[in-house]
Amino acid sequence: MTDIIQLLPDNIANQIAAGEVIQRPASAVKELLENAVDAGATQVRLVINDAGKALVQVTDNGKGMSGTDARMAFERHATSKIRQIEDLFRIKTMGFRGEALASVAAVAQVEMKTRREADELGTYIEIENSAVVRQEACACPVGTTISMKNLFFNVPARRNFLKSNAAELRHIMDEFIRVAMAFPDIFFSLTSNGQEVFHLETGSLKQRIVQILGNNYNAKLVSVQEQTDYMNIHGFVGKPETARKTRGDQYFFVNSRFIKSAYLNHAVNAAFEEMIPKDSFPGYVLFIDLDPSQVDINVHPTKQEIKFEDEKIIYAFVQAAVKHALAQFSIAPSLDFSLNADIQQLDAVSKPFTTDKKDAVASSNLYQAFTQKNQAHFIERTKPDSQEKTELKHWKSFFEAPNPAPEATDKPMTIPGLQARKSGLELIPDTPLLQLHNTYIIASTNSGFILVHQQLAHERILYDRYSVAAHGQQMATQKSLFPVTLELPAADAALLTDLLADLHSIGYQVEPFGNNSFVIQGIPADITPGNEKHAIELLIEQFKHFSNDIKFSRREKLVRCMARQQAIKAGQQLSQKEMLTLVEELFDCGSPNVTPTGSPTYLEFKEDYLDRMFGK
Repeated sequence: MTDIIQLLPDNIANQIAAGEVIQRPASAVKELLENAVDAGATQVRLVINDAGKALVQVTDNGKGMSGTDARMAFERHATSKIRQIEDLFRIKTMGFRGEALASVAAVAQVEMKTRREADELGTYIEIENSAVVRQEACACPVGTTISMKNLFFNVPARRNFLKSNAAELRHIMDEFIRVAMAFPDIFFSLTSNGQEVFHLETGSLKQRIVQILGNNYNAKLVSVQEQTDYMNIHGFVGKPETARKTRGDQYFFVNSRFIKSAYLNHAVNAAFEEMIPKDSFPGYVLFIDLDPSQVDINVHPTKQEIKFEDEKIIYAFVQAAVKHALAQFSIAPSLDFSLNADIQQLDAVSKPFTTDKKDAVASSNLYQAFTQKNQAHFIERTKPDSQEKTELKHWKSFFEAPNPAPEATDKPMTIPGLQARKSGLELIPDTPLLQLHNTYIIASTNSGFILVHQQLAHERILYDRYSVAAHGQQMATQKSLFPVTLELPAADAALLTDLLADLHSIGYQVEPFGNNSFVIQGIPADITPGNEKHAIELLIEQFKHFSNDIKFSRREKLVRCMARQQAIKAGQQLSQKEMLTLVEELFDCGSPNVTPTGSPTYLEFKEDYLDRMFGK
């Protein structure tokens, strides 16, 4: 019997290792940018062609390398940062494993020019499939230029898994922004297919944030600055009014390294408690500095997931620092609770709640039944025989149409003979609909009643409508009398450009206007005009942070985001006509009982179930 275990050839081992480090062009961008930062560069320029598939080039003015170091840099686990095991616990540089260049060279055609200030000539190296094809002296400026061409040229199966150019470009921009945000004292630029997308001059952290995230943040940032013997934290959080419905501009850095941490995200959210809605997320750019020995960054190939020695201390410190910043800048006490002028005219606001009114309410049987201890066991069924029934009327009377007063002229709209055939429900005709808490619609059925959630029901209706439009039957567009100009950060502009054709199919007419600007010429005919800019911005935000658990097509994501955005919100008061239309359109849907995400649109309460609840 011959032995069967053998060492892998270097080229195969390098490709396997590259699969962990270089998953897409953005992975190479991250590694090359971090190498430039480690080289002490003050200027870093990134050039990409074909979303990085054809070319990723990073040029820096750092310290450069000697000819020997340039050649050694492409060997696996060759690094200048680690000499002994203890160094792993004192890492302050971005890279340290010596895997980046070796992984890039295993799956791409690489050229490098590098020169130190003390050398008259630099070194040119050409590597393909991990093998040095050419090495010679060359004339070049101080610093290093690395060009990665034809990514995955030798692994076509991996190349086929790459997304569209627009999608890959967004990933590249994400990695570029994370590095550029961490080092505002370094000039960064990004050029894609000959067009400069980012030009980030050196400056303060606040200036870098505004450069990247847009001028909207200029006057809406709160400084966070706390120092202790254990750790320091600095950066900015957005004021409460900048909070978004989806996780937007949230950046955490530990020792200048971008990290992903749901635990620390929760700490910031907890600091904003009661300042923003529960389903909103604040924006922030926060830097934590602590002894490298207190954190392990070597737990994930991308180094974006780390472990703290005592994460509870970090959590408490982050939460306290953000709370203190919000209080110090008078954010918490100055929250605007001023009422709309229309609301201020209501009796409940304008008239005082007198003692007489309070006593009258408190003396009622209904109030007492719900306020006394163990009240669930003592709710009256009826008063003594000599008296009328209690205020807690039999539940069936709730669904009986009230008799209008003789002088009434505005009769409530009633349900016609509407039958929900797909669900087997039949709504009782000539019965008014009731709205509960401006969120739920109650309708009588032949076997009890249904409780419809108005927002989820409308989301179901809109999803079906937009799906039809997105797959052939284009929706009508209403032209804007005064077109709105929309300016976006570079990353959002790239995403919107990729979505223009799909937006057109559902009724939006948006045209590029140069320099990350767009003109909104028209909107879907069934959308109320006047809020076009915010609607597009919110749509982009929802699309960016769409759940990746299920792989939907771009058009499917857009349809779901549109339905969620345009749906009637909970808390909105509806007229009888609006409620009737909503219920009718819901039961005309193919699947009226659930939203696209699987949440129920209504619940059915049958008469026999209700009887059992009351012990009948």
